[in-house]
Amino acid sequence: MKWSLEGKWIAGGFSLTLLIMGLVCVTSYKNTTELIESSDRVQHTYEVLNTLTSFYASMTVAESGRRGYIISGSQQELERHQIAVDKMRYEIQALQKQMSDNAIEQERLARLNAIVTQRLTLFRQSTALYQRDKSAVQAQALITEKSIKLRTEIQSILTEFKAQEERWLRIGVEQSRASMHYRILIEFIGTVLSFAVIFSVYLLLYHQWSQRKKLEFLQQSLAQEQELSDLKSRFFSMVSHEFRTPLSVILVSSQLLGEILQNLVEESHLKNLYRIQSSAKLMNQLLTDILTLSRAEAGKLEYKLELLDVQSLCLNLVEDINFFSQKDHTLKFISQGSCVRVNLDEKLLYSILSNLLLNAIKYSPQGGDIYLILSCEPESTVFLVKDKGIGIHPDDQRQIYEPFYRGQNVDNITGTGLGLAVVKKCLELHQGEIMVESEVGVGTTFTVRIPHQKV
Repeated sequence: MKWSLEGKWIAGGFSLTLLIMGLVCVTSYKNTTELIESSDRVQHTYEVLNTLTSFYASMTVAESGRRGYIISGSQQELERHQIAVDKMRYEIQALQKQMSDNAIEQERLARLNAIVTQRLTLFRQSTALYQRDKSAVQAQALITEKSIKLRTEIQSILTEFKAQEERWLRIGVEQSRASMHYRILIEFIGTVLSFAVIFSVYLLLYHQWSQRKKLEFLQQSLAQEQELSDLKSRFFSMVSHEFRTPLSVILVSSQLLGEILQNLVEESHLKNLYRIQSSAKLMNQLLTDILTLSRAEAGKLEYKLELLDVQSLCLNLVEDINFFSQKDHTLKFISQGSCVRVNLDEKLLYSILSNLLLNAIKYSPQGGDIYLILSCEPESTVFLVKDKGIGIHPDDQRQIYEPFYRGQNVDNITGTGLGLAVVKKCLELHQGEIMVESEVGVGTTFTVRIPHQKV
């Protein structure tokens, strides 16, 4: 069954709402589990603190019972002492169980157990000494002094235990509080998101409904624009064909006339004839550029790869331009690297290089050397066109590839602003790139890089 777009929005919104609620439930369950674990940790901490307090009380009672027995000789005090000692041992065992999963506390507990064992040994020695010699006061005093030192160490360890447990207690309480706040926040966010999703689905459906009519209107406009584009392309093709025939006749006739008159009249008298030839060439180039741009914009520009001898093509191009150019320029070709046949469109490549070279000639009014440099790299073919002309202002360098755009410093130099736009379109079909380096009054270098492609 094929769903409509509205049905997909509704199903998607419902699914997303269920997903959000499911995530909220999972988060709440996990948060509740963490609260239970935190509560267990708090309870465990309280039990440890109670055990430590009870142990300290038992230790105090054991010390008090020993002293009472030595002072009074009361058998009841001795029994009280023994009961307290047994209770101390029991509480040490309880602490070992309570701290079995904590390596640091186990190490601290081992120290405590060792010191307690020493102190209990002193208690036994004191009791045995009293039973042998009730008048050994000095020896009892020494035992008591050692016992007090051990008691101080025990108190220090107990203080460490209590500080650690109280710290864990605070952390547990803070975690429980944070978990509760987090749960409330998640549930609130989940509820808000659910309402937001439902409201968003409603808005999207409404937007979809309102956009449907706009889409129909746009489709009609697009069809009209496409028809206009096709009409423009046919018009330019027709104009180009109809204009090129008389232009070719004018150009060929003027060239023949020039050859006939060359030996009959002075060179200065042929000036107007040369102007006719130059204007015919300019109009022919203009028609070619306009036709290329219109076909490129309509997506109908022909692109046919074939194996080309790039070096021979460049030599022929330089020869053609030198033959037709009337200006006093020296056009030089340099080949670098090992150039082999590469897959390129010959017509488009010819258009790229001829436009760049003709621009270099046009914008070098004082003459000078113009270079076409061919460099064949493993992954691409690189062409450099260098001149010493008027240069391009930095503000113009980003816009020079736009149709009909001309730089700020062209002055009275005639031109259409189409050459570089044609170069850009031709390079796009080759997936190539063009870069420019220029300084006003010094010259310009265009670098064209075309990657190698397989047919």
